Amino acid sequence: MLRRAWKPALVVTPVAAAGYYYYTSRQQQTFDLPVRIRGPDGKASMSTRTLPLMTMAAVDARIRENASAHSVSRPGIMWRHSTASVAANDPLEDATAHQVIRRDEGDGDLLFFTVMDGHGGYYTSQLLSRVLINAVVLQLNDLSNPKPSSWLDGIKTALWGPLTSKSNSDVDIHIAPTPNPTSAKASSPAANPRLVARAIQTAFTALDAELLAAPVRVLAAALHDTPKDSTAIPDLSQHPLAQPTMLPAMTGSCALLALLDTAHRNLYVACTGDSRAVAGVWEPDAEGNGTWRVEVLSEDQTGRNPAEAARMRSEHPADEAADVIRNGRVLGGLEPSRAFGDARYKWSRALQETLARAFLNGSMRAPPLLLKTPPYVTACPVVTHRVLELPPSDVKTKGALRFIVLATDGLWDELSSEDVVRLVGGHLAGLTGAIPKSDLPSLVPTTAGARTVQGKAALRARDGEGKEAGKWAFVDANPSAHLIRNAFGGANEGALRRLLSIPAPLARRHRDDVSVTVVWWEEGGEAEVAQVKAKL
Repeated sequence: MLRRAWKPALVVTPVAAAGYYYYTSRQQQTFDLPVRIRGPDGKASMSTRTLPLMTMAAVDARIRENASAHSVSRPGIMWRHSTASVAANDPLEDATAHQVIRRDEGDGDLLFFTVMDGHGGYYTSQLLSRVLINAVVLQLNDLSNPKPSSWLDGIKTALWGPLTSKSNSDVDIHIAPTPNPTSAKASSPAANPRLVARAIQTAFTALDAELLAAPVRVLAAALHDTPKDSTAIPDLSQHPLAQPTMLPAMTGSCALLALLDTAHRNLYVACTGDSRAVAGVWEPDAEGNGTWRVEVLSEDQTGRNPAEAARMRSEHPADEAADVIRNGRVLGGLEPSRAFGDARYKWSRALQETLARAFLNGSMRAPPLLLKTPPYVTACPVVTHRVLELPPSDVKTKGALRFIVLATDGLWDELSSEDVVRLVGGHLAGLTGAIPKSDLPSLVPTTAGARTVQGKAALRARDGEGKEAGKWAFVDANPSAHLIRNAFGGANEGALRRLLSIPAPLARRHRDDVSVTVVWWEEGGEAEVAQVKAKL
């Protein structure tokens, strides 16, 4: 009897299983999220919202939606770079840009890469994505072809100088030891790391000064056209330049720029804010293997960085020492201590009130209560220089920088610098699938290089997982998307799906906007690239 009974069961069971799978796949999966709400009395309390859970296919699509990859072939070398971003805000407040300036063969190239981390809106970061690289290029051109300053330049300096940084000094320039110049090309201004670093600083601070001055000029032009005996502030709320000038000044953005000068074999990283640049330096051994040295190329510039806190206190009266940085934030409000825009921390209280009445009918956000002696925030970057080892130098027997990662702080909130170098190193080595976190250090060994102060804690545990628990995921062809996936859950698909399913504005309490650019190079042309990758 039993022998006869199992035969129909074999038929019924697959049918039932298929029906169950169809039913569950058609059902919208959900999850509960604790959220903070405010009642009619203004008091906050916790509640629960049930949210739809994204499928893994939708998660994959979102991670790869803004991902792109590019390559530039030059004699003896193949430059590659990838970019990806995932938003927590709506719209995304981050921005990225890149530009490759090719010069005649033998003169080398200039490769620029930037990531911008906007806050309070996307207006400043989007503007920087269009003009920051060009501003640096123009300043570098002036370095090579200096022009005598005009009387107009002097007037601009007199008018807008107080709006620029107090920090543009050698303290904010870190130059690596370099060989003595042996040729006319090497001794040119463009080959002098200190002069180039200062030119980058000048470009940053001058651009920020122009950004802050733009609405002031619009107001000044309007006042010029009003009767001389009038004391009324003109209504410029409908002026065509009202929002285009005010919004980039009032919102803010950090900026991180990497410049690779292949002619003089120099790498410059300019950091304004709390984005971070990290390099992976390949150090081969005698057996043909090797390790990745982790080089942190920038400091996270927040009030939690002791050097930044000390700098800011030194620039203001002693009676403000307790207020300049409060709870790790500028005047208790802004987290990055350096940024473009953020005019609330740079304009005087009187100027802010006047511009608010003129452009926004008084509806502009009020100045910080502790504002006394602005500016408190500067756009002047800290510039780090190091020598760039490239073919045809003998990079096979000594350490050579092989990749750079530039990312907004949303990535560094979740991953350490060591994690990022291991993840990119493993990606370049061709690792695939789910790799236990505890195994990756042995598969992709790293050593710590010269470190800078990191103002933010990295690696926040998710769902009870410790630093070595869980698995990394090696499933994305794009290195930038690969890093973002692992920042938000890696091979833990449940955590990954839940985190990316949280919509704006709720998402901002659980993750930040993330933008990542990875730059790497491979020796030879297209035909030789595969052989090089196999050796890493």
